[in-house]
Amino acid sequence: MWVVVPAYHEASVIADVIADVRTVFPNVVCVDDGSRDDTAALALRAGAHVVTHPVNLGQGAAIQTGVEYARQRPGARLFVTFDADGQHRVADVVAMINRMAEPDRPDIVIGTRFAHGPPTQVPWLKRVILRTAAAVSPASRRLGLTDAHNGLRVFNRTVADGLNLTMNGMSHASEFISLIAENHWRVAEAPVEILYTDYSMSKGQPLLNGVNIVFDGFLRRRMPR
Repeated sequence: MWVVVPAYHEASVIADVIADVRTVFPNVVCVDDGSRDDTAALALRAGAHVVTHPVNLGQGAAIQTGVEYARQRPGARLFVTFDADGQHRVADVVAMINRMAEPDRPDIVIGTRFAHGPPTQVPWLKRVILRTAAAVSPASRRLGLTDAHNGLRVFNRTVADGLNLTMNGMSHASEFISLIAENHWRVAEAPVEILYTDYSMSKGQPLLNGVNIVFDGFLRRRMPR
């Protein structure tokens, strides 16, 4: 199994994230997406395989690069996408792998923050944006997904071989869901806990990204099929 960690300017946390993952899953590829800090060097020192984009291309491109790298490794059968900012838990990955082995044998399991109602740890505005994004996405509704933009995913070789993300930025999550629907991959959700820290919440522009996700959902709803 390979864990794909897309990273951009994560020097302050990447070593701890990689070390934590490798306590359970030794095969980690960190895609340094054009960072100008020590992200790549620290990830390598922590034991990850490192692939570097010379310029910042966006999370979608980093995930695609990481999956392409991982699927070339001998014996690669399961793949995980795992955020670099410390929000994801290794224990949730273990539970999602177990979900992959259940009788219905999904091709992909996506983490959900909404398995047991509104999660108290999710900031209220982000919660509204995430639920709105799921509601306006035709593919998410068709597949019955509650948290389609969760970055924690476990999937099999079928999905890895068919994955072709062309949207490089945050809208890659919507494209990922569309690919699931178009390819008729079997999908399931599993409850996960997202660790919101001051650091993870300070990364990027979460509100703007959320608005972009919702806008992307409206745009896709209006695109001819």
